[in-house]
Amino acid sequence: MGRTILLCDMNSFFASVHQAINPALRGKPVVVGGDPAKRTGIVIAASIEAKRPFGIKTGMAISEARALCPQAIFVSPSYRDYAAFSSRINNILKDFSDMVEPYSIDESFVDVTGTLHLFGTPLEVAQQIQSRINHEIGVGVNIGIGPSKLVAKMAAELEKPNKIISLSLEDWPKVIWPLPVKELFGVGSRIGRWLNMIGVRTIGELARLPVEQLRKRYGVIGEILHFSAHGIDFSPVNPGSLEVIKSVGNQITLPRDYRGYSQIQVVILELAEEVAQRARKAGYIGRRVTLTLKDPNFITEAHSMVLPEYTDITQEIYEAGILLMKKYWDPQVIVRLVGLTLSELIKGRGKQMDLFARREKLERIDRATDLIRSRWGHNSIKRAISMTQLGSVL
Repeated sequence: MGRTILLCDMNSFFASVHQAINPALRGKPVVVGGDPAKRTGIVIAASIEAKRPFGIKTGMAISEARALCPQAIFVSPSYRDYAAFSSRINNILKDFSDMVEPYSIDESFVDVTGTLHLFGTPLEVAQQIQSRINHEIGVGVNIGIGPSKLVAKMAAELEKPNKIISLSLEDWPKVIWPLPVKELFGVGSRIGRWLNMIGVRTIGELARLPVEQLRKRYGVIGEILHFSAHGIDFSPVNPGSLEVIKSVGNQITLPRDYRGYSQIQVVILELAEEVAQRARKAGYIGRRVTLTLKDPNFITEAHSMVLPEYTDITQEIYEAGILLMKKYWDPQVIVRLVGLTLSELIKGRGKQMDLFARREKLERIDRATDLIRSRWGHNSIKRAISMTQLGSVL
């Protein structure tokens, strides 16, 4: 028996949440992001009413969005509300199956193979889910139906908003192969550029590319690309997927006792680099930073703080660690172990910008550092302070 999997993708989720909370915003162009008072930052999300008629897009500068739609209503992001709405939506999905995998804060896979006899055909199940989310939560949802997670995901992307689309493997070549190769789930910008360079423009052309050529270039990932181009995906719906990463952290036992802020802050910086890089690689941003210090008598103390914005920026995580150290520990504290953790994670989204583009500059530095390390190894680039005797050699 084949599987029946749904991908539920909330339409303009962040903006829709604000419209659901405040009925006065419904039917109006709503833009989430930036500081409405200062008129700075980037667009994190936009309602359907702001996207289609005015061309406002995620990542666009607030000033540009305001110029395109002067009558738009600009609101600040509220991640607590987004998380609460996401949880309510997943609780609805769990009424139809215990096999629910949150893919991101606004997308979830549902395997209804074993519960169709209770709720009807796949289309009827999707209609019931869509109706409940529309009426009980107040947001629109696209639902893709397919025999696998890949097919369901691709189906959900075919037409928006608030649509239900079923896609079979029989229809895959006719519907999916003519699409640009960059629209295939799993094809990132780097792979997309390489495929374009060798003349592969559509998913169908990728499907016809010899698997040996893909395997030679990308190893196992190349094989997965080959199967994906043919609509083949055996990955299960995993209800515990988001439980795997609840936090990103690291700690180090020092080669000797470190004393005072000036010595310990070097270790905090190295840990911040490690933690931020792992968060970026996994595609997460976090809001809570925790600093742990253990003294030579093996007494451990930990304190945390919530940042004003979600982040994966090394400098911001480091600065939070320094603030915690100076707030809770004596200037002459002696430690043998230092730990730093980033938690309250969500899948990475557009980040808040500031007036002087400091965050942009820090992100460019982080991306450049990540690129160098991915190519030449972790120790190929270091902070100058890490080359001194204070460096912990992570």
